[in-house]
Amino acid sequence: MNESVVTEFVILGLTQNPELQQVLFIVFLFVYLVAFLGNALIVIAIISNTTLHTPMYLLLLALAVVDVICTTSVIPKMLETMLTSRKTMSYGGYMSQLFFFTWSLGAEMVLFTAMAYDRYVAICFPLRYSAIMNHQMCAALLSTVMVIAVTNSWGHTGLILRLTFCGSNTIDHFFCEIPPLLALSCSPVRTNEGMVYVAELTLAVGDFTLTCVSYGFIIVAILHIRTTEGKRKAFSTCSSHLILVSLFYSPVIYTYIRPASSYTFERDKVVAALYALMTPTLNPIVYSFRNKDMQAGIRKVFASLKRE
Repeated sequence: MNESVVTEFVILGLTQNPELQQVLFIVFLFVYLVAFLGNALIVIAIISNTTLHTPMYLLLLALAVVDVICTTSVIPKMLETMLTSRKTMSYGGYMSQLFFFTWSLGAEMVLFTAMAYDRYVAICFPLRYSAIMNHQMCAALLSTVMVIAVTNSWGHTGLILRLTFCGSNTIDHFFCEIPPLLALSCSPVRTNEGMVYVAELTLAVGDFTLTCVSYGFIIVAILHIRTTEGKRKAFSTCSSHLILVSLFYSPVIYTYIRPASSYTFERDKVVAALYALMTPTLNPIVYSFRNKDMQAGIRKVFASLKRE
């Protein structure tokens, strides 16, 4: 039987309804601008203010960079498919997007855990914080994030590159992700599913557990704060962090820890939007814009722009 090897993929996107596509184009253009400009503002504010060159803010800087890469690897192409009739992506382009998205997903998971550990040390061991979370420890944490993220991404991408796609080239999704590719492959995908499963147990479930444990200790420490106002502010910050972390990890675990045969793409596309698009948009608001030092740093950025 003659089989033609797939050299490009057709991305169906979120919907085939033209009117709904126009609405979604405006919505996701707005989401991208908010995510890109918000995270870019954090990067500029931290880099340009030496007072923010501390481990806590360097971790926030890394998170902002990861979020910029995540949204930029996904949304512009998605907007192009909504705006034009061109819905194809070359095989190489698809694999490149897959690599960068998988890298940013892994990096974000480990960064959430590192940031939770940083807050744990700051709240539970305030007198020893500067000794524990020094620049050497921060560099070690960021190096660990990079090594794990690159290893995870190369592992998944390398296994995908071994697969053969020789039937339909239509991807029922709005960006390049592992599940729809496994469902489309005409090669055995058991090894890929095993890699996804192991990665989810170690990265998603493992990091989520460590993050929750850190916040558990933080909550216990907050309960010992004597002032009611101090407790209220600490609980508000802690709860918003936990809600955002749960909003990120829950759909990731739901999406990746199942076999390819169980994917239902109409529902899974909506789920994917939560961790691929919404979390990078909300991260600056929850982690940075509510912080007084970050607010001061951002004001300095705008003040310097006015002077110019």
